[in-house]
Amino acid sequence: MSHAHIDHSGNLPNLVKQGFDGPIHATAATQDLCRAMLKDSAYLQERDAEYLMRRRDRRKRVMDNYEEPTVEPLYRIEDAEKTFPLFAPLPMTGRQDLGDGLSVETVEAGHMLGSVSMVVTDGKVRVGFSGDIGRAKLPIIRDPQAMPACDYLIMESTYGDRLHQDEGAVLDKLADIVNRTAARGGKIVAPAFAVGRTQQLVLLLNQLVMEKRIPSIPVFVDSPLAVNVTETFRKFSNLFDAETAAMLDDDHEGDVFGFSRLRYIRDVADSKALNDLRGPMLVISASGMCEAGRVIHHLRNTVSDPRNTVLITGFQAEHTLGRKILDKWPEVPIFGEMYRLRAEVAKINELSGHADQRELIEWMRPIAPGLKKVFLVHGEARQQEAFKRVAEATFDLEVVIPSRGDGFDAS
Repeated sequence: MSHAHIDHSGNLPNLVKQGFDGPIHATAATQDLCRAMLKDSAYLQERDAEYLMRRRDRRKRVMDNYEEPTVEPLYRIEDAEKTFPLFAPLPMTGRQDLGDGLSVETVEAGHMLGSVSMVVTDGKVRVGFSGDIGRAKLPIIRDPQAMPACDYLIMESTYGDRLHQDEGAVLDKLADIVNRTAARGGKIVAPAFAVGRTQQLVLLLNQLVMEKRIPSIPVFVDSPLAVNVTETFRKFSNLFDAETAAMLDDDHEGDVFGFSRLRYIRDVADSKALNDLRGPMLVISASGMCEAGRVIHHLRNTVSDPRNTVLITGFQAEHTLGRKILDKWPEVPIFGEMYRLRAEVAKINELSGHADQRELIEWMRPIAPGLKKVFLVHGEARQQEAFKRVAEATFDLEVVIPSRGDGFDAS
């Protein structure tokens, strides 16, 4: 496992459910995060399946000859819990034997807490896997380390067609958004991924409060998963970058993820009560693309008021509610109803945990002379094609965009 994000870890309980019982090698932080995230994923699937079955039963009562198949979750909480004993160690940096003549060498990927890039070898062929490659100077996380030499590289390409803006402006931009919304007496709703992005925002808001650059408005983190994940961040503070470690030392309250006006929300009743509070205030809530979770309720109560702001802090996939808000549709669908989008829509690009095209090229540069072939994964077709052209032109090597089921001979 390169890291814990659900698009990398989310199928593990399904594999275990189907009979997989081998070791799952992951760093200690990744294992801790997965325990919270996979149980949350299973819980949400169970709830979704129950809702769909209740809807089916209602329709069967009022419609003659109505037929709809039984809906089962991909996996349940018990499947997630059967996964955890299979976790096996993986170092943040260093080499480890895997048995059967295989070994793995890992380095810090700089993408999220506990993330690594790796090279697996049988002593003859060295296959590299980038995982998700991070960026220098991001809050909390250490910068990516140089990748060990390898013959073949499986590489992410999420932002293979674009360049990020200057990350140095993020504090100024966040302060401006908070200040102008507070001046209107409005609420800020920030959809944010529970792992990584929420903690970054809390850290930055803490810094702005300490520097007295924003008013002391109430800040709420309304996501049970984010609350649990933040505890993991506290537990693994030894993995923080130098800037965050120094901030932790200077923080009189002794916690960069907590300050006097910040409140973490677990209970559903407390979450619902936030919608009755008047601004100014800021609510950070999952999911990051506004497709599930408590944030949808907050958006329903926020988007039609021009005093309010929806703060987008990361990539929004096509067709998601987050993308429709970012594209400023005049009306957006929430819980099957259309709502006028009158709130301000603000975006902060600088917190992206994925390297852009230039950063990906520079990450490749030290190992490119020894590569026989590169395989691009983890990107939409447009990003992959763009990065393939740039990488081939820069390094004069073969770059492949594989399809499902393709095989390659490394002999």
